[in-house]
Amino acid sequence: MMASFMSYFGARRDPKQSARDAIVGLRQQLQMLEKKEEYLQKKIDEELKKAKANAVTNKAVATAALKRKKMNETELDRLAGTRMQLEMQVNTLESANLNAETMAAMKKASEALKVIHGNMTIEKVDAEMAAMQEQRDLANEIGAAISDPMNAGIDMDEDELKRELEEMEEEVLNDRLAEADHAPVHLPPSATRTKDKQPEVLDDEEAQLRELQAALAM
Repeated sequence: MMASFMSYFGARRDPKQSARDAIVGLRQQLQMLEKKEEYLQKKIDEELKKAKANAVTNKAVATAALKRKKMNETELDRLAGTRMQLEMQVNTLESANLNAETMAAMKKASEALKVIHGNMTIEKVDAEMAAMQEQRDLANEIGAAISDPMNAGIDMDEDELKRELEEMEEEVLNDRLAEADHAPVHLPPSATRTKDKQPEVLDDEEAQLRELQAALAM
């Protein structure tokens, strides 16, 4: 009893299935109209051929053929208008069905995003991004300190290093000039021999002094 009551007033159906059924029905009707149009066009061609064949010999037959041709053309125009209306309905239903499916997909995506984001807000995201950046900066500083421990925390002044290097070079050059000024001079062989004899004289004087000291002590 309940089933018959629902079928009488129309049970609530799935909108998607209803749209599909309507589209299928409209396309079937369009196929019937196209067949009817093909039939009418064939009849129009036949009546036109008959009118031409009797235009001179039998004007009554030719006139009747033209009248039937005109009627068929009128019906053909009416069917063409109907077919256009059905095609518009098909397009509207297909577009509406596509929109409904698109909205359903977007709704599911929105619900999925809500689950993924949870209680996340843009303020929380900004805070997390700032914390991540802070940790990245700290990691970079630690990496730099580990890779170059001798210079960790030292601010290198390139200009100061350059001046220190120039002063060092100047000092080295001055030392080399001083060493050149105090270098021994190579004398001729005669001068060398004379100089070599001087220690011998000094040795004799020292010997005489020692002998004198010995005699006084006695």
